[in-house]
Amino acid sequence: MEETPPPLQTGSKPHLEKLTLGVSRILESSPGVTEVSIIEKLPAERHMISSWEQKNNCVMPEDVRNFYLMTNGFHMTWSVKLDEHIIPLGSMVINGISKLTQLNQSSMYSLPNAPTLADLEDDDEGNEEQPEKPHFDCRSVIFELDSCNGNGKVCLVYKHGKPGLAHDTEIWFLDRALYWHFLTDTFTAYYRLLITHLGLPQWQYAFTSYGISPQAKQWFSMYKPITYNTSLLTEETDSFVNKLDPSKVFKSKNKILIPKKKGPVQPASAQKGPVPVASPTPKSSSGSANPIRK
Repeated sequence: MEETPPPLQTGSKPHLEKLTLGVSRILESSPGVTEVSIIEKLPAERHMISSWEQKNNCVMPEDVRNFYLMTNGFHMTWSVKLDEHIIPLGSMVINGISKLTQLNQSSMYSLPNAPTLADLEDDDEGNEEQPEKPHFDCRSVIFELDSCNGNGKVCLVYKHGKPGLAHDTEIWFLDRALYWHFLTDTFTAYYRLLITHLGLPQWQYAFTSYGISPQAKQWFSMYKPITYNTSLLTEETDSFVNKLDPSKVFKSKNKILIPKKKGPVQPASAQKGPVPVASPTPKSSSGSANPIRK
């Protein structure tokens, strides 16, 4: 059973600064940020790693092993202060060895013949741009690194089942709809993503096809992640608002020509050629001209 020591301020321990790659100082200097803290954890003992490997029949990757020999898990949080109210916002978590458990493959409900995660297999083998997705059955072995505060799960995946080989691992994100999204090839690369995204809410969804929620985008715009993925931050704020363009909504492939309104009909003589100029007529004493009064 792991004991949870009280959180420490990052400035009190120099090695915590190295563990967070200096991000704690950046957060502390950001406007509105408060209560930046890390729950310090003791290093894991080697026999704990060996016991985990024997229990799960998987060899732990070298970078994961080195991480646990430095700290048995990671938990960093920070909050923002708005109108005298403190709101927890950022959270960076990596489970300790005792919580690095295999994703549950048992029945989703305690009923006979109830569906399991293996029943959700779609046999999508991926494509050239996207690696093969993990499988819920015995073809893959999946361990939970972070529960993402209920927004999904970040998982360490052994791609080809047991016995799990150290070089056969990847980091994937499982969203709430149970769809897989590739994150990184190695744990080290994932740890950098975790730190540089500052633990902002739903940051893992930036690596999905549907992206982060509008609310999360507002936090992203306020506290910009230190990351190469800047496309989320270059969008204009107006793009968050749905705009309705009637000309596009009602646009049809077969355009219907609407006749223009015709003006007053002119005499036939006026429609062809120039209008002839009338020649002056001489005045007649007995004509229809008005008589001149004497």
